[in-house]
Amino acid sequence: MKLPFFNKKDDEIEDKMFVEQNIDVKDIIAPPYIGITQDYIKLGDKIAKSFFIFSYPRYLNTGWLSPVINLDVQMDISFFIHPINSELILKKLRSKITMVSSELMERQEKGLIRDPALETGYQDIENLRDKIITAQERMFRFGLYITIYEETEEKIKSIEVNLRSIFESRLIYIKPSLFKQKEGFISAVPYGLDLINVHVPMDTEPLSTTFPFISFDLSSNEGILYGVNRHNNSLILFDRFTLENYNLVVFAKSGSGKSYAIKLEILRYLMWGIDVIVIDPENEYEFLADGIGGNFFKISLNSDNHVNPFDLPLPGPDDDPEDILRSNTINLVGLFRIMLGGLTSEEDSILDQAITETYAIRDITPQSDPNTWQENIPLMSNFEEILENITQAESLVRRLKKYTRGTFSGFFNQRSNIQIDKSFIVFGIRDMEESLRPIALFIVMRYVWNIVRTNIKKRILVVDEAWWLMQSEDGASFLFGLIKRGRKYWLGVTTITQDIEDFMKSPYGKAIITNSSLQLLLKQSPAEVDILQKTFDLTEQEKMLLLEASVGEGLFFAGKKHVYISIKASYTEDQIITTNPGEVEKIKEAKRRLKQSTN
Repeated sequence: MKLPFFNKKDDEIEDKMFVEQNIDVKDIIAPPYIGITQDYIKLGDKIAKSFFIFSYPRYLNTGWLSPVINLDVQMDISFFIHPINSELILKKLRSKITMVSSELMERQEKGLIRDPALETGYQDIENLRDKIITAQERMFRFGLYITIYEETEEKIKSIEVNLRSIFESRLIYIKPSLFKQKEGFISAVPYGLDLINVHVPMDTEPLSTTFPFISFDLSSNEGILYGVNRHNNSLILFDRFTLENYNLVVFAKSGSGKSYAIKLEILRYLMWGIDVIVIDPENEYEFLADGIGGNFFKISLNSDNHVNPFDLPLPGPDDDPEDILRSNTINLVGLFRIMLGGLTSEEDSILDQAITETYAIRDITPQSDPNTWQENIPLMSNFEEILENITQAESLVRRLKKYTRGTFSGFFNQRSNIQIDKSFIVFGIRDMEESLRPIALFIVMRYVWNIVRTNIKKRILVVDEAWWLMQSEDGASFLFGLIKRGRKYWLGVTTITQDIEDFMKSPYGKAIITNSSLQLLLKQSPAEVDILQKTFDLTEQEKMLLLEASVGEGLFFAGKKHVYISIKASYTEDQIITTNPGEVEKIKEAKRRLKQSTN
């Protein structure tokens, strides 16, 4: 039975109302609103503005587009390269050369002064004709379009000013695609459609310079092999003594290969005849010193190796004895500030006076003969005797006694007995009590500094785990003084640390980095990579690279250049410098067996 109110057509319409609509990719990625004006496009909450380049200079440098690519701005860039038939170009060039030649002859007949621009144009056309005929060059029509994205018109204008500044400094000129913003937007996105059609004729050589992704090359005629450039697989050959200073800072987490990299550098510089001195808090360089015939001096309270804090350098011909004594006094006051747990301003003044009197009573003054100084160097106990005769120095004497008569006197109240007579010297302070390590570092570095000033030659000083010294302001100040003044004495300081946060907390941390022409950043922990990113102005890609890098890989900075480095060693080098405990033990066992077999 058919109901009178039922209609088949109505039933079909009702069914369609409940059918789920199909959603495709376009519905997902399309902005909620698109509005086109004469100078920008509104894409939902974003504003897009398109530009084209319409003029280039006579010469283009490689990588001229890199500063734009590296801007922290969301943008699309598209190239359109249209080949031009060589026969058509040659025909036009013949016509052009005829016109230019006629104009030159006409000016010559009229006796007019020469026109350099016209003559240069003539030469350029002739050179281009020769290269096209010999198939060395081809001609193209080149279009370059840029679309930038921001949230407000003010930000768009700011980016436009920045773009114009970058391009116009290179004599390259851009214009917005007025009344053609839709065409500009389509041309910049990857449709492969050139709707702007603003082209500049360009031959092969300048066209090749538009490629924006270039990698720095750190290969020089002289230097040691630091590693392989992972960007282009070229060798990183470099001599740190060719830069404005010879200092290197190394930041890396434990196990990332920092000690391995520095040992490799040491080994290769030693082959160049350059001396190396290492201050080693963990005795990691002892195996290397034994392997290459260097000296390893164990620095501890029970060691037979002693360094006298009161040692002085032998003045050179250009050194003023008074300046040496003054500088030494300032450094000693800094050392005592660390040893005695801080000083009041009054105690600081008393120590300054006592140090001067201690040297004077041993006939070490600006007026005495510097050649006699080394025979009369005082000890810590001599300094204590002077302090005992100064009023209001009782507290200082009580705190000093543990270094002159107490537990620590075996190391601090002795004459220096270390001979620096080999190219590779290591001071191992692992067995020094932890509370005394910053003091031992300071004393050993002062001793090394005296050697450097006395005998000037190319040297590298490696300060491993430098954050120990950076814990005190006086220690950090002394390290910074070495780094800043080392160039005068042909000294390159290598500062290594895995505790980046503590290093950068020091007021001298940033200054040490600034005064180091070389920086090596290896694998980092997530907790500290943000500090490095801010310090070295790293991109997000470089930050991720440091987080994900393999052992022995990272970023190597040399001056204004930096590359992605992979540190490589030969088998023989690896056997000498390895820090793997298992490998070290195998090598030692092999040596013992070889020695037994020879006996």
